[in-house]
Amino acid sequence: MVSMKDISAACGVSVATVSKALNDHGDIGTATKERIRQMAKEMGYFPNSAAKALKTNRTYNLGVLFEEEDHSGLTHDFFASILDSLKSTAEEKGYDITFVNGCRTRPNRMSYLEHCRYRGFDGVILACVNFYDAEVMELVRSDIPTVTIDHLFNNVCAVMSDNIKGIQDLLHYVYDKGHRRIAYIHGADSAVTQKRLSSFYKTAAELGLDVPDEYIRTAAYRDTKGAYAETEKLLDLKKRPTCIFYPDDFACYGGMNAIHERGLRVPDDISVVGFDGIRIARHLEPKLTTLQQDTKQLGMKAAEKVINLIEHPKVTLIEQIVVEGQVYDGNSVAKI
Repeated sequence: MVSMKDISAACGVSVATVSKALNDHGDIGTATKERIRQMAKEMGYFPNSAAKALKTNRTYNLGVLFEEEDHSGLTHDFFASILDSLKSTAEEKGYDITFVNGCRTRPNRMSYLEHCRYRGFDGVILACVNFYDAEVMELVRSDIPTVTIDHLFNNVCAVMSDNIKGIQDLLHYVYDKGHRRIAYIHGADSAVTQKRLSSFYKTAAELGLDVPDEYIRTAAYRDTKGAYAETEKLLDLKKRPTCIFYPDDFACYGGMNAIHERGLRVPDDISVVGFDGIRIARHLEPKLTTLQQDTKQLGMKAAEKVINLIEHPKVTLIEQIVVEGQVYDGNSVAKI
């Protein structure tokens, strides 16, 4: 293994000068710095990460806890996009990301906090978990810099989608198309669901819309079967809605299947609205009207915030960062 001593001998400079060049110190000349770096590259030198960690008290490794109920993993378009942005931002700033081991059936498994300490993560981002889980709470209360995505804890930085404004914008969009009988199949109970549902009721009241209890249904996020079943119940009503909101784009396609199997057409006979703005929703017909979340900003802000907490803990505010999305004007909502 090539050492800095080997590079210093090859370049005819001191080990200290080699160290300064490789660590981009400003007190040596640019030409010398480039010559040393080129020699290091030609000799196949790689810095010792363990030694660097001892010197800086950092591993430059961020943990990401990502564990969703439907086990869709990185095929989950919304979170995959966030993680891609998070990874790119972290790498630009010199950090790697590693997933926190969430396998609960593994013998002698570590808790989330134990695994984070074992890996020596400088900080952790909680992207998609059961935030009320005891192990998650233990991690959040630890001294490891932590940022959550789409969930708010006291004294923890959070990057949030603007779920309140998102539903508000969608409802105004549908209202402006002439719809007055609007149903909402919302996701399973969570902080995100509570915000969206409250926003739906509040905006409907402001618009003077009547929302019968039977127009409000529940299906889990990304649950096409549940969305299918709840859509059938709405279609069986004597006064069925003219437009149905769904928990997310993926679930919406389950509802559309129920509509099509009744011999009805979207949007000619009934309109539908999704949430998230996944890529496939823009390519299938009819193109889905949805709230396109800014996943790039969500991932970037989360990475930037946790790195600021690591590198500048005394001046980094514990705050909630809200990222707005925008209505994607598809063709699944008819003008009536």
